[in-house]
Amino acid sequence: MKPAQAIARRRTVRLAAASTAIVAIAGFGGLGLQSLTAAPQPDPLGEKTGGETTVFATGRNAFSFPAANLTDEERTRFVIGNSFFRRNWVEAPASTKARDGLGPHFIARSCGGCHVQDGRGEPPAIFNRLGETKDPTVALLIRLSIPGTDVHGGPVHDPVYGDQFNNAAIQGVKPEGRVTLRYDTIKGKFADGTPYTLQKPTYGFADLGYGPLHKDVMTSPRIAPQIIGVGLLEAIAEADILANAADQAAAPGPIKGVPNKVWDGPAGRMIVGRFGWKANVATIAHQTGGAFLGDMGITSRHFAQEACTPAQKDCLAAPSGKSGGEQGQPGVEIDDKTLADVIFYQATLAPPARRNINDAQVLRGQALFSQAQCATCHRPSYVTKEGPFPQLTSKALNGQRIAPYTDLLLHDMGERLADGRPDFGANGRQWKTPPLWGTGLIKDVNGHTRLLHDGRARGVLEAVLWHGGEAEEAKDQVLKMKKADRDALVKFVESL
Repeated sequence: MKPAQAIARRRTVRLAAASTAIVAIAGFGGLGLQSLTAAPQPDPLGEKTGGETTVFATGRNAFSFPAANLTDEERTRFVIGNSFFRRNWVEAPASTKARDGLGPHFIARSCGGCHVQDGRGEPPAIFNRLGETKDPTVALLIRLSIPGTDVHGGPVHDPVYGDQFNNAAIQGVKPEGRVTLRYDTIKGKFADGTPYTLQKPTYGFADLGYGPLHKDVMTSPRIAPQIIGVGLLEAIAEADILANAADQAAAPGPIKGVPNKVWDGPAGRMIVGRFGWKANVATIAHQTGGAFLGDMGITSRHFAQEACTPAQKDCLAAPSGKSGGEQGQPGVEIDDKTLADVIFYQATLAPPARRNINDAQVLRGQALFSQAQCATCHRPSYVTKEGPFPQLTSKALNGQRIAPYTDLLLHDMGERLADGRPDFGANGRQWKTPPLWGTGLIKDVNGHTRLLHDGRARGVLEAVLWHGGEAEEAKDQVLKMKKADRDALVKFVESL
């Protein structure tokens, strides 16, 4: 068998395992939407998006349950990790040694401050023409860098404001400033004449605490995503991610996803990225340690230096917490065990079950989703293996057939979504395919439907309409759909 034939056969087998309904209609891709005449069949994956880890939950707490198959001992550890994830950290010095060390600069006082109910953040509300916001940008952060790469191939930080703009600070330290936000309206029409509008955000900075940003600064807004199922994503074999890229490279058409290889601090090596909006983080351990430092100013073993630049004298002079001192890590503010419990908590957050899987409109939407080639990037299913840090997760996550709907690859999404900022191997037009599980429950959990990397889309259909680049053809198919089919597509995605 020739290599190209072997790749094609391997891809067909994987898709068949994911969903016979998807394979059944895949051959109609060039015949137009009217060719979908056969009744779509129920998804053989059923409701269990996370295999045996799946929980059957809706409502406000839908994203906050432990994997259904954890042991009693693991559930206790989950509860402990949850307490450190949700509760506020305080400034040092404090009598609460286990939770002191907040700042000097920060965005939120707890992990749950950005990931409310373990869910997705939204952009702040705007209340005047200057782009001033009612509340600080807690769930929306702005990455900063200047041209060049660091020793590991990652972005070079702004010399005055570092790698992230923080709008809050402890007593005696100046905040870095405020983020401003305004929207311009983009108008368009579907093929049937139905109008739509999109909101294009423009970001700025005000009340800068330490002078101007670098003249060549590059910025990238990032909204806090929901964190269900991240342990299962970490347990996807790296070979499966690389196979996704090989399959797309060998197939005809514009979709050519690529992996992002990134530096992982806890592992001490380069690994294929799978977290972050540009797949710029490889493991939950790195993501958690990095977020503790960047978002709250809490140091840990692999992120031991406060994020203060030489220009920020008050930041450098601020006191530090000492909660890690008893383990021989003077000045480290979260000890290894506590950090590991927080990592474990996130890794074992269960994806909720799908809803309405036998609904005729949902099944129609699933068929249309595949025909529009959405399933190429949003790959339906995998069988998990074991993550790089098994001591920080659970064997309950291994060997599970899961349905996250992502290939974990970078794709050129066009100029309209471009941030112009490289991040390791990702260029300024590339974004990682986000998993779709839980999309339909974001409104239940967080009270909104904001999607994409900065929350600009006000729902599933707007998110699709922002697609460009490699996804231009897929978007064009959606633009040609009649309203009933657009509604079915949205209802399918919201069933995930």
